[in-house]
Parts: sequence; C-alpha cells; structure tokens
Amino acid sequence: MTQHRKHDVAKRWGIFAAVAMALFAAIWLGWSLLNHQDVIPGIGPLQTNTTVTVGLRQAPASLDIRAQDGHAIDQALLGNVYETLVQRNQNNELEPGLAKTWNISKDALTYTFTLHSNLHFSNGNRLDAADVVWSLQQAIRHHYTGWNELGSLKSVQNPDPSTVVIALAKPNPTLLRALSWRPGIVYDSQSDIDYGDQALGSGPFIVSGYEAGRSITLKRNDSYWSGSAASSQVTLRYFSDDASLIKALHDGSVNMAVPSNPDLETSVDEDPTLKVVDGMSTSKVLLAYNGGTDSIFSDLHVRQATRYIIDSTALMRTQADAAQQLGGPISPLEPGYENLTGLFPYDVAKAQSMFSYFSTHYLGTLVFVVPQRYQSLGEAVTQQLQAHSRFNVQMQVVDDATLKSRMATGDYTMALLTMDGTDDAGLFADPKSPLRYENGAAQQQYAKAMAATSDSSYRKGMQAFARTVSQDAASDWLYTRKSRIVAKVKLSGYPKNMVDQLLLLKDLLTR
Repeated sequence: MTQHRKHDVAKRWGIFAAVAMALFAAIWLGWSLLNHQDVIPGIGPLQTNTTVTVGLRQAPASLDIRAQDGHAIDQALLGNVYETLVQRNQNNELEPGLAKTWNISKDALTYTFTLHSNLHFSNGNRLDAADVVWSLQQAIRHHYTGWNELGSLKSVQNPDPSTVVIALAKPNPTLLRALSWRPGIVYDSQSDIDYGDQALGSGPFIVSGYEAGRSITLKRNDSYWSGSAASSQVTLRYFSDDASLIKALHDGSVNMAVPSNPDLETSVDEDPTLKVVDGMSTSKVLLAYNGGTDSIFSDLHVRQATRYIIDSTALMRTQADAAQQLGGPISPLEPGYENLTGLFPYDVAKAQSMFSYFSTHYLGTLVFVVPQRYQSLGEAVTQQLQAHSRFNVQMQVVDDATLKSRMATGDYTMALLTMDGTDDAGLFADPKSPLRYENGAAQQQYAKAMAATSDSSYRKGMQAFARTVSQDAASDWLYTRKSRIVAKVKLSGYPKNMVDQLLLLKDLLTR
C-alpha cells in the first residue's frame, strides 16, 4: 500500500470516527434533555420546562413580607423571591448573600459589606448599595417585621455602588443574623407595587400567580444573577389538613409536601413512589413554668423537683415530631448550643425526696394548659406528675388562640408550649415575657452576650446564659422538633433542615 493510499484510508477512518462521535453526542444530549439530566459536569442542570408542585399547610395572609407575622410568608418567599444581604443555609449557618464579603471593625461598631457585581432585580432594575441603604431605612422608619433586631443603628451609608457601611451605637453580635432574615431583605427603591398581592425581589423566582389562601405560583427568573432555577415553575398549594395534603401526594397532584403532623409513616410506607426525609428544626417543645410570684413555680426547689420527675426520654419516644432531646433554651442549630440534658436526669427517688418538704396544700392545684395538637403528650405528662408528685394536676386542653391569651394574662401554672422561632432564648432574660421568669445572674449573662464584640464571645456568652437558666429550672425543655418533608422519589434538590421556616426551591427538580 502506497503512502498516499495509507493517508487516504486514515483520513476516511478519521471522518468516520468523528461522525460516529458526533452522532453519539447528539443521542446522549437528546436523552439527557428528555430525562432532565445534567449534561455538562460541574455546570449544573440545564434549564428545563419542568414544573413542580409543593403542598403546604399554612398559607400567608398576603404577600406582604414587610409586615406579616408568622413563618408562612418566609417559607414561600424568602430566598426564592426576596434575597438578603447575608443568608443562612439549611444548617442555620451564615453565608454570603447579596453581599459577597463583609468586614467588622475591632470594636464591632462598623460593618462594611461588599456587594456582588451585576446584581439586578427581576424587573431588570440594577440592585446596588443605594437600594440596600434605602431598604434598611424603610425597615426602621416603618417598623417592618424584625426591624428591632437590627439594634442601635447609628448610620447606614453607601460610599460607592458596591459598598454598604453600617455604623452601630453599640455592639450587636446578632446583626449578621438579622440581616440574613427579613430585616436584611433588599427591595427595589425604584419600584412601586402593591405588596399585598405582588412581590418584586432579586431571587431565582418571580411571583406569576397568587390566589390568597390557596396557591402561589413561582416562575423562573431567567435573568437571575446567580444561575437559573432548575425548574421553570414551582407552585405552592395550601391545604386545610394533613389528610388532604397526603392524599394529593398519593394521587400525584403535588410532588412534595411539608405536613404539620409528622406521624405519617404507615400511609407513606405503603406508597413506593414516596419517601420521607427528616431533618432538624429550631422549633422546641417545652413545659413552660409560670415563674410569677403568685405561682408555685416561683419556688426553685419545686421547679427542680418537677424536672427530675419528668421522663423526657420516654415522652420523646411517643412523639412523631421529636428529633432530639433538649435540656435547655437553645437548640442544636442555634449559636450557643450545649447539650444540657444531663443536668436533670429522670430520678423519681430524688424528686420525691425534694417534694417531701412540701405539703399537698402548699403545692395546690397545677393548672396545666395544653394545645389541642399535643393533647396526648399532655396526658402523658399529667400521668407522670400524678404518679410521682403531690400535685393536683388539672389539665385543660385549649386552642392556639386561647393558649396565647392565657399565657399573656398569666392564667396558667404550667403550659405545654412550642417555640417556633430561632434565637428565642432571650424570653428567659425578660421578666415581662409571658414566662414571668426572673434571674438576675441570667439577665446579666444575657446582656453580656448581647454586648459581645465577636461571634465566639457571643456563643460563649449564650452558652453560659443557657446553662444558668437550665440549672435554675426556668422550664423543662423536652425536645427539638423534626423538620420533615414527604416527596416523590423522582424529586431532588430539596432542603432538609428548617423547612418550616426556610424552604429554598431553586434546586428543586423532578426527573
């Protein structure tokens, strides 16, 4: 074979190989797109026309995130439509948000934030430092929800379009956390919308449809500054009860659900198309003692004896929403957490020895107020108290509104309570709170923590405060609640923790 013929054969083989590879790549690309697969490693999913429906229980009363209380509005819009200067991940850790970096002065009185470049709102308007300053000013002037968490702001300035400087009159170690929640939302200073039924932010979605109390439709923001959402549309549907929510999962009306009652194993286990994913929340279930002077729980020894007589471990086993036993006012996902469950181990003999100093007349009637959804847990607590203490327990089951009212007026001795917020341990440092608990040493420790000039000092200060409050048996913290979702097995990209408060939907995709 001549050199020329060898070259011609090689050339033809080269063309054949190139065509074959191109054909294979085309087939692979088509298959991948049809199945919504990632086709470029490291780049992430291509944009798809996939739509996802998420079932939820509590619908926000409106779309006005500036003024509405409760987590329903956060769950729907925060991180999805609206973005904050700093953000929290699903482990409640701080991360860059609209600000890519920040610097804190040594005296913790000056915070300098540098924004990402090329930031835009969903309407195309540029987002810069002037919008951040305007948003903070509006929050303070009009008392948007959470504005008081910003602390003593002295000034807010934007020396250039990418820099924001916040000056404080005194240190606030929780400022970054405040800026990762509603007080840190950046609004478009140039827009004029009706926030009640409209929303305009810089997030990966825009609100394209809203039916009050029924649904919110989120459409992909194709010009999002930090990469497009995986799904072209996510619809949030609201259900009146868990039964109808789970029924919608079974029949395929929704792809994912966040139920209020996690006790769903039997129904879900029977459906191979569903999976249960459990995480952690910052929500706590506790026996709140009325620490007022006219309550038996103003007596330290009664509080401590009661903690010894409550078998938290046994109670936890009966509760589907229990994630982890809790012995103090700070949950594992909050700064300052320490495992304090060993301070008051279940010890009937010790409790009865302590109770022996008190007559039944002195202890009197313990008015135990229990919300309807925790009636069975309340009954279990009542049984433990009646079996091993001298209390005459009068359990009263009430609705949530009545519970709130009774707590506010002090018309209770003990209440089975759920604390749904993050960083809510400060209630035990406020004698005017519905708990009516007062401890000078604890108040000083809390004040010291809140004056810390570094995050590590703040965490240590909160840890000391929590230990003092727990040792003083201000309440009996039973457990941290689960954060649970039920999803179709083909769904991916959902968060795991804190979904009752923060439901990030950008990566949600069904395949």
